[in-house]
Amino acid sequence: MKKIITILSLAMCLMSFVSSESQNYKVGEFLKYRIHYGLLNAGFATLEVRSSNYDGKKHFHIIGEGSSSGAVRAFYKVDDRYETYIDASTNKPSKFVRKISEGGYTRDQVFTFDHQDKVVEINDKKEKKITYKEFEGNIQDLLSAFYYLRNYDTDGLKTGDFIGVDIFMSDETYKFKLKILGRETMNSKFGKIRCIKIRPYVQSGRIFKESESVTMWVTDDENHVPIQIKAELTVGSLKADLYDYRNVKSKLKFVN
Repeated sequence: MKKIITILSLAMCLMSFVSSESQNYKVGEFLKYRIHYGLLNAGFATLEVRSSNYDGKKHFHIIGEGSSSGAVRAFYKVDDRYETYIDASTNKPSKFVRKISEGGYTRDQVFTFDHQDKVVEINDKKEKKITYKEFEGNIQDLLSAFYYLRNYDTDGLKTGDFIGVDIFMSDETYKFKLKILGRETMNSKFGKIRCIKIRPYVQSGRIFKESESVTMWVTDDENHVPIQIKAELTVGSLKADLYDYRNVKSKLKFVN
């Protein structure tokens, strides 16, 4: 449960080589996922797009939240909140907020990006410490990466294709890749829908059972909305299903 927003963002961002001419999402978009840990209903995760005038410029303010519920919350309490401010003219993140509480483990950090000088300011509020890290090329934060893909034309992608991207996480830049596994029609709460099946390559060890532990199905259209995610963890398995959605830019074509 505690890694669902990470999985969502990581998997989706890896399809994100886009221009800055337009966005295929809009203010008011809302996505909600129901999370299962094994047979248990573990909780919910949401993603919402708002508008903001950050640093004198128009930004998309994205908020991602996840929390455990029911029996899972009784033995593992999770309350996570991620925020990103995306410059509407460049599709690059200006600010990223990470405030999480996961079974006693907590983080409270603010990342401020200077894309001109290629520097990230990391304000660790818990440790009361500010550090600076340099980066190269174009980077996204963990949450902005999810939305950066929205202009990508997936029609040309074929089974076996690989895509990579750089994401700044914690205090360094990580290089990730995914593999296109094909196209399938998936069942959902709302009906059947055509999807792209993808596999993000994750780091095996503490969380994931192996590097190929995550599989994801996203709508085969310009929205690229995740319909289902499956992950094999070092202990148990995790599944997320689209539970509710509102105000997507293009109508999702479910077949009831």
